[in-house]
Amino acid sequence: MHGEATFVETLGARSVLDAGCGTGRVAIELDRRGIGAVGVDADPGMLAAAQAKAPELEWIAADLSVLDLPGRRFDVIVLAGNVMIFVEPGTEGAVLQRLAAHLDPDGAIVAGFQLVPGGLTLERYDDLAAAAGLVLAERYATWDRHPWQPGGDYAVSVHRLTA
Repeated sequence: MHGEATFVETLGARSVLDAGCGTGRVAIELDRRGIGAVGVDADPGMLAAAQAKAPELEWIAADLSVLDLPGRRFDVIVLAGNVMIFVEPGTEGAVLQRLAAHLDPDGAIVAGFQLVPGGLTLERYDDLAAAAGLVLAERYATWDRHPWQPGGDYAVSVHRLTA
């Protein structure tokens, strides 16, 4: 149930942006583990549910493709729950650009999403990440770090800023 939070925790994160946080499941679990988490989502109903569950956390209403949190940087930015395939089609590159702008120099962007026919491919995702100044560091088939195999239907990718 908390595979995403465990994955992020093993990266040594102290501050996390839960991008596309929905009802806050991952951010709330990270906070419970002592990791500072901020949630951002464009859906006001989802954010209201997150706020109701954890009013002590920071919840931000924003579209990830135009996210601007002046001066804010995070150790890890996590996109759990298929966020990248639910953003407005055509904004995937802008999303990665905006998230990279909020990443600490030694931080990581971690995204897990379903690979469906006609959807966002890993090749395209990696190209968009590269355009945002990110390089692939690790890739797995699950949040439990099962090895990635070509042809799989789900991937968890860890990208870091290029030097």
